[in-house]
Amino acid sequence: MQLFVNDLTVIDFSYLCLQRGMVGESWIVDLTLHGELDEQNMVLDFGKVKKQVKRIIDDTVDHKLVVPSEYAGCSITHVENSNYIKINFEDQQGKQIAISSPDDAFCFIDADTVSMNDVILHLASVIKPQLPDNVKKVELSLRPEDISGFHYHYTHGLKKHDGNCQRIAHGHRSRIQIFENGMKSPKLEKAFSREWADIYVATIEDKVNNANLEFIQCSDSQVAFKYESSQGKFEIALEQDDVYIMPVDTTVELIAQYIADRMKAQYPDNTYKVIAYEGVAKGAIAYAE
Repeated sequence: MQLFVNDLTVIDFSYLCLQRGMVGESWIVDLTLHGELDEQNMVLDFGKVKKQVKRIIDDTVDHKLVVPSEYAGCSITHVENSNYIKINFEDQQGKQIAISSPDDAFCFIDADTVSMNDVILHLASVIKPQLPDNVKKVELSLRPEDISGFHYHYTHGLKKHDGNCQRIAHGHRSRIQIFENGMKSPKLEKAFSREWADIYVATIEDKVNNANLEFIQCSDSQVAFKYESSQGKFEIALEQDDVYIMPVDTTVELIAQYIADRMKAQYPDNTYKVIAYEGVAKGAIAYAE
């Protein structure tokens, strides 16, 4: 017998890519459980699937940085007498990323790349032992949202958030819609999606120099950010070309308003409406008139 739940959840995370560096991503999760009927004549109660399995998936990958632990260009160091982990990553173009976070901000994949199949195998191996014995197999499908217009991949951290969004390297694959004088503008959407392709979006108040970093080092070609929140201390250093620094926090509300205001500053005679998504089916709307 097979039990399925489509659109079980959306995992918003970032991963370290050999070709693209740090990539923000959003994948929709579909689940099929293979097994025998239990005493309720069910493979597993839908309520448990939607709560228990979703929780396992969220705890394993959601709002984390997924790291290919077998990649030769990735160095992983556990900070002595603490729960902190330092990572130094160099992609195939020679760009470097350094990051330090509490250990629960990472998900380590036993592979030299992070692929959809690698994440599926990792999730299945974590989920299966936590399910009843009558469940014999866990089958997962991951897919990006089908977006007909323009989108971008971004990574950020929200230090003021009281949940997992405070982790300094989690991200999203997000649609962008820009209206100019009431008309949708594919031209502006395309330009913005290209500018923010595979970008790390930071706020200026978190920018620090090398002397202020506790766990990592920042080279001359990099820019570094640091903050402390309820989950601990977070530090990150990336190549300057891969970072966009905003004068405000990087919540989706402020991102949407920032884009609208920037358009208005460039073209003051026009009015703008920006619909900025944060992953799948959620986001913010801002206006500059």
